[in-house]
Parts: sequence; structure tokens; C-alpha cells
Amino acid sequence: MVNLSQDIHPLTDFKRNTSDFMSRMKKTRRPVVLTVNGKAELIVREAASYQHILDRLERFEAVEAIRLGIAAAEEGRVKPARKALAELKAKLGISD
Repeated sequence: MVNLSQDIHPLTDFKRNTSDFMSRMKKTRRPVVLTVNGKAELIVREAASYQHILDRLERFEAVEAIRLGIAAAEEGRVKPARKALAELKAKLGISD
């Protein structure tokens, strides 16, 4: 989570003190919001915490797909795989 009082800095400060910012990000695992002319333009994050976000997003997407599949089954919008494959073969004219 971004700490508004500590994690928003001008891009010029980041350019001048990149190694200090990198050390701080590794220690706190918080991103840094970089501004240009007082407006937020970039977010910089250290690699390990970014990978953690990607891993969590992937898990979330898998859980959501499972949830949608369960809901579809409960609503009767699914059919057995063998039946679905047979219908697809017939539709595409594929013989056994």
C-alpha cells in the first residue's frame, strides 16, 4: 500500500537518488509514485513485490474461473464433456 506522506516523489529526485529509492523499496516493499510537474505519472516497484502481485492476481483469476464454472453448473448451463465433444465432432464433421 502506498504511504501518501512517504512514497510520492518528483521524478527528478528519483533520478538523482535511484539507489536510495531502490534500497527503501526493497526494505518497505512499497511502491514509489513519481510525479512530473506535480502530477502522478509513474509507479516504480521492486521486482519481488511485483511478482507477488502477479502471483496473487493469477490465483484470483483461477478462483474466479472456478467460481464461474460452479455457478454455470448450478444453473444447468453445462453438459458432460463426452456429450459436448460428440456434438462438436458432429458439428465440425469429424469422424472417429
